[in-house]
Amino acid sequence: MSEGKGAEVVLRLDRITKRFGALTANDAVSLTLRRGEVVALLGENGAGKTTLMNILFGHYVADEGSVEAFGQPLPPGNPRAALQAGVGMVHQHFTLAGNLTVLENIRLGTEGLWSRGHGGARAKVERLSRDFGLAVHPDAKVGRLSVGERQRVEILKALYRDARILILDEPTAVLTPQESEALFATLRKATALGLSVIFISHKLHEVMAIADRCVVLRHGRVVGEVDTHATDKGALAALMVGGELSLPRAEARAPGAVLMKLDSVSTPDRGAAPGLKKVTLDLRAGQITGLAGVSGNGQAALAEIIGGLALPAEGTILLKNAPVTGWSPGEALARGVARIPEDRHHQGSIADFDLTENAVLEAYRSRFSRRGWMNWRAAREFAETIIAGYDVRCPGPETRIRLLSGGNMQKLILGRAMAGGPETGGPEIILANQPVRGLDVGAIAYVQSQLIAARDRGSSVLLISEDLDEIMGLSDVIHVMSQGRLSPGFARGTMTAAELGLWMAGQKFGDRDAA
Repeated sequence: MSEGKGAEVVLRLDRITKRFGALTANDAVSLTLRRGEVVALLGENGAGKTTLMNILFGHYVADEGSVEAFGQPLPPGNPRAALQAGVGMVHQHFTLAGNLTVLENIRLGTEGLWSRGHGGARAKVERLSRDFGLAVHPDAKVGRLSVGERQRVEILKALYRDARILILDEPTAVLTPQESEALFATLRKATALGLSVIFISHKLHEVMAIADRCVVLRHGRVVGEVDTHATDKGALAALMVGGELSLPRAEARAPGAVLMKLDSVSTPDRGAAPGLKKVTLDLRAGQITGLAGVSGNGQAALAEIIGGLALPAEGTILLKNAPVTGWSPGEALARGVARIPEDRHHQGSIADFDLTENAVLEAYRSRFSRRGWMNWRAAREFAETIIAGYDVRCPGPETRIRLLSGGNMQKLILGRAMAGGPETGGPEIILANQPVRGLDVGAIAYVQSQLIAARDRGSSVLLISEDLDEIMGLSDVIHVMSQGRLSPGFARGTMTAAELGLWMAGQKFGDRDAA
């Protein structure tokens, strides 16, 4: 990894300050990056990481301070200058065209796809692939690649543009453990060849494994800069939140009766997204059922079935051993199924509605209206109860939800879900789909503790997550989904992350089918 303290400084951000009205997003932030070094940039949601990277890339102009790359000042507000200086970025959500080949995606935006020099481009891609250990065929269609392979294409895109500084934003969010290890092997090889990396992640064990130094932001300021070998995960988490923090872990307990059962449920494929393939699943009272898997392997179809958004093409849904008919979102809510949707922005809230309106979205007809007239006083009191009970930090219930941070938005959705159900002692079944995606360690701890508390009150929680640490830390029983198929259930502590990773990659399904 790092070439050491005496290595050349390739990037210098000096006392960067950026204000948005009364909010100071970055407050005199300074950061250096050396040749061949991996620096982890850490901080809670809203700490200022994104603003800092936007200033580096010229999307924002700092109010004060300066940026230098390789000893030369970067002109503010000029993204092209950053690219030309050798700065590249791989975003958490890939920007690739699935109908084009690897080579076409890499050339896209830098030169015409049908321009001359195609052979030279291929040779350069093959050389970069070989030098950096990024195994992917130039002629493969991107739409047919695994998630890990697509990430290699994104890194190759940056290297093809002669990036010497690479910013990775949550790079392992959708990878299996094996794919994450392959990425780290690539980074070690790349830094040995002189590439410098800024690594943005919430996964502190990965930060400890790959980073040389950690820079921690809190409320827009640098509150700590430490060598990784001189710290630990607990100390980093404490720097991020301003105090001691431990993530909750659910203690083992005996489950109760089956509240919902999917019996041999199948759904059609939708384009490249697989449907369910004869899925049988029991959701029991007082149990957290974890569903692991790489994104796009049927989890969305399963969530739609449970939440009433879709019906099985084959198979049966049973609630307390009785077959369900007329299944719909309204019926699911009425029968005690609460939803924490995968996408809080597009599925869980309406951006321009205030907190009161969003709090009652799923229950305004059944609880807050009579003969078509809304009881806004009761609705506001309900929103205030959620805001106080779930520590939603906001000016008040009239605040537009789009103005909240991701963590506070998720707390409101969580509170709304926990307040529903027969009527209203709380939900019997909680569909928690990626409930902590994109949240900082403090918000993660809060949301997970609430899910454990719901389980301990007797609710059945289906936890759908791509984060194996979360799945293994909270789940009483773990299933893996791959290409629409569901693995057997594994009791807590009986499977390692590596073994679950093989199920996620589909390899163990092949072993079972062969047997």
